[in-house]
Amino acid sequence: MTIEYSNETQKQYEFMEKASGYVAELAKKLGRTPTCHVVTFGCQMNAKDSEKILGILKRIGYEAIESEEADFVLFNTCTVRDNANQRVYGRLGVLNGFKRKNPHMKIALCGCMMQEQEVIDKIRKSYSFVDLIFGTHNIFKFAELVCAVFESKSMIVDIWKDTNEIVEDLPVERKYAFKSGVNIMFGCNNFCSYCIVPYVRGRERSRNPKDIIREIENMVADGVVEVMLLGQNVNSYGKNLEEPVTFSELLKEVEQIEGLKRIRFMTSHPKDLSDELIEVMKHSQKICRHLHLPLQSGSDRILKAMNRRYTKAQYLELVDKIRTAMPDIAITTDIIVGFPGETKEDVLETIDVVKKSGFENAFTFIYSKRTGTPAAAMEDQVPEDIVKENFDLLLKAVQETARNNTGHLEEQIVEVLVEEPNEQDTSMVTGRMSNNTLVHFKGSKDLIGQLVNVRLKTCYGFYYVGEPV
Repeated sequence: MTIEYSNETQKQYEFMEKASGYVAELAKKLGRTPTCHVVTFGCQMNAKDSEKILGILKRIGYEAIESEEADFVLFNTCTVRDNANQRVYGRLGVLNGFKRKNPHMKIALCGCMMQEQEVIDKIRKSYSFVDLIFGTHNIFKFAELVCAVFESKSMIVDIWKDTNEIVEDLPVERKYAFKSGVNIMFGCNNFCSYCIVPYVRGRERSRNPKDIIREIENMVADGVVEVMLLGQNVNSYGKNLEEPVTFSELLKEVEQIEGLKRIRFMTSHPKDLSDELIEVMKHSQKICRHLHLPLQSGSDRILKAMNRRYTKAQYLELVDKIRTAMPDIAITTDIIVGFPGETKEDVLETIDVVKKSGFENAFTFIYSKRTGTPAAAMEDQVPEDIVKENFDLLLKAVQETARNNTGHLEEQIVEVLVEEPNEQDTSMVTGRMSNNTLVHFKGSKDLIGQLVNVRLKTCYGFYYVGEPV
């Protein structure tokens, strides 16, 4: 298949050639191949961005290693919760020590955290040894920015507030040979009151469906059997295209790709999940029987304060509609505890939704105050001890519900995509069912990337141990 590059893509490949020269010069000075290390904080979209960054670093001559004592270290940051920020600052202190020992070392920071001006100011002041800072909108310019780093003795800061530009035809170093994420859109228009994502990722921008299909076709030709379609709210896909396309229509196109075995996607906003999408999923042979549907709270009062734009009753009705159409589907969710003004009664409303929805898993988070969001200025910030008590209460309900709803598949034969050797037992491998549940079973590492039929023997809450059939 012939790929026609955009002018910007061609420009970046030219910068890669230029950067290769700088890296070759560095290799002569060091007497070895320069090394690189990329650390990813946050979501699947960040993981996908890191694959692009690593692809470019390898293209220009760096060798990837599993150590922060590398010649080029990049942190791809997340700012959804404050503890992610603090982890980055902590690791930067360690990198400073490495850089003192290695004057050729380059340190770069990118991602959502870098879109906050107060973060930039703090890094300029307290971490002046950092060489490069860029954000979420200009990752495609990475090769150009690397050249600027080699050509400058001062910190390079290149942050865009927003953009309509989408450049995807660049080198990628995939973590897994057999599965990959695919960006279908960027940004978010929802403005949930606790969330900083729309401010750091910008407004919604959808990729052209033909570009998405071409990218997946190329991946399948390269051995990929499972793709994850990525967006902050995939249900909004296509609304801003010149010729609007719904997410359901895109899924139908992706399903036609020969050789592709599994399709996943995330994340879905409940307010935008259509009957059309449920029908497409119901009749699909490739879309996985797993839906991640963030709840955040089961209290109507808190949902309104969060600007989620649905009620408890509407959410439960949607879950019921999904489960009626697909009884074998696994539904997972996100829940926040400790939102400003939240009471024990609100938490009990959330627990009620957990029990009625029968979530197979729920990712529970303590509310993190993010400067610049409406929730950060709200009164009635909940005391830490009460948040902890409510969090433990919710977590117990989540674990009980997940245990009850995952174990019903014992003794059934299911198809498992083998992902990696088992961490605890080298005679076993680990994979995922269509519904995203982990399965461990006896097998050799040559099964990695293959779909294997497995009989599920014992459920241990969030995972199964099985045996190959």
